[in-house]
Amino acid sequence: MPKMSTEAQTRSTFHALPDLIRTHAAEHPLHAALIQDKTVFDYRTLDSLMDQVAAALQRDGLKAGDAVALCAVSSPLYAAIFLGALRAGVVVAPLAPSVTAAQFKSMLKDSGALLLFLDETASHLASGVAAEMRCIQLRHGADGIGLEDWLADPAASPAPLDFQPDWPFNIIYSSGTTGAPKGIVQSHGMRWAHVQRGDEYGYTGKTVTLLATPLYSNTSLVVLLPTIANGGTVHIMARFDALDYLELAQEFRVTHTMLVPVQYQRIMALPQFSRFDLSSFRVKFCTSAPFHAGLKADVLERWPGELVEIYGMTEGGGTCVLHASRNPGKLHTVGQPVPGHDIRLVDEDGKVVARGEAGEVVGHSSGMMLGYHRQPELTREVEWFDSAGKRFIRSGDIGRFDDDGFLILTDRKKDMIISGGFNIYPSDLESEMRKHEDVEDVAVVGVPSSKWGETPVAFVVLSDDSELPCGELLKWFNRRVGATQRLASLHRLDSLPRSAIGKVLKRKLRELYTKTLAGDAAT
Repeated sequence: MPKMSTEAQTRSTFHALPDLIRTHAAEHPLHAALIQDKTVFDYRTLDSLMDQVAAALQRDGLKAGDAVALCAVSSPLYAAIFLGALRAGVVVAPLAPSVTAAQFKSMLKDSGALLLFLDETASHLASGVAAEMRCIQLRHGADGIGLEDWLADPAASPAPLDFQPDWPFNIIYSSGTTGAPKGIVQSHGMRWAHVQRGDEYGYTGKTVTLLATPLYSNTSLVVLLPTIANGGTVHIMARFDALDYLELAQEFRVTHTMLVPVQYQRIMALPQFSRFDLSSFRVKFCTSAPFHAGLKADVLERWPGELVEIYGMTEGGGTCVLHASRNPGKLHTVGQPVPGHDIRLVDEDGKVVARGEAGEVVGHSSGMMLGYHRQPELTREVEWFDSAGKRFIRSGDIGRFDDDGFLILTDRKKDMIISGGFNIYPSDLESEMRKHEDVEDVAVVGVPSSKWGETPVAFVVLSDDSELPCGELLKWFNRRVGATQRLASLHRLDSLPRSAIGKVLKRKLRELYTKTLAGDAAT
């Protein structure tokens, strides 16, 4: 492949990420790409390992458009396998180790993955599917086929591909307890749009990014990919710890990071915070959950570098950005639409609302998902088209623009709970709770949490003859769902408050919790 400078590559012409990494390996082979503790992959090592993964996949008969799944704790090896699969044109479905076995099997089946890469954290999930598909163990000596035995010879070269922007890049799954999970298919073109957007934030070969969110999350990829595409260095934390984060940031002179609000909250609350030298930071990003104005102000006051809040969806569409450092009077907003992003507000009938009025946020941009994997009906549900046929993605959020064009979010149409940066859908939890024979009615709402930002609590109506203690019901439920979906508390009511048309008034349930029930796990 002809040599191109990094600057030339990050222009408007589409470039596939595997090709960019190949160029960095040729130009700066010994520059660190991925680091975790004592594990360091320079660009030559990363490029070589990607070749081994890609060649092995092609050897096994996988071709462009086929899928593999990856379920493991974040590490440089995880990232290298992900990137190596991309080099073979293979689509990656990163799955969370925290899901239930049933969720895992459902997502794995939906993805159509022909191969599963996993570590010991996912072994219990894979036990039910090991007989149905080939599993590659990331850890040496683990049961089954080890990665070292599976990889192609270090001298192997995969067949080159002519990557196209509309080729699928990954499938990221929304969490769900019941029903079919939604696999969000993102393209190479969408990821390229993320890389291009990174130019504004100073990503270069000297960038040092600290990644404290899991690699199966789109939140992480939004900062990892621009860093690697520009030849920078990514430090990967296997698990987030506030004090460890600050120690790493100081030691390695970190310039860029992505954190969800609850992580900012925990870091800023540390008594030792002021002892650390964080002057190397250029940009700190935040996304995935509501970022309260008071916390933004604290970060601006005490943490050097620009603070940027990104409002958008994994599905893509329009994105708003708040440059908090430049707009201290707009901390109650999520910023303004990114140039080239068309964001509109529509009412229940799909009509654009008047300026200043509230409506559902819909957006169009060059970065939009291809659709929900194998679920065209669900895809159509989140699409909105204007009179000219232009495609937008519905966010489910309700907001309004102020006089300066900054978006203020006022509600979440889908009543989604965001806990620790992860989406939790109350309807999923309610459906699971209703499987208990003593439960006649249930409503799940999100309440404030100092640890997670938000956490789910349940209100249940039990049958008249039920003698089931709420504590036992809470334990029963939490054993059935993934770690991120567990209820913080459960409360019994004689009936749920409802409107005249039968809709549960969840606002009243939140008020009841705040006034009388906060702190009680089961009542």
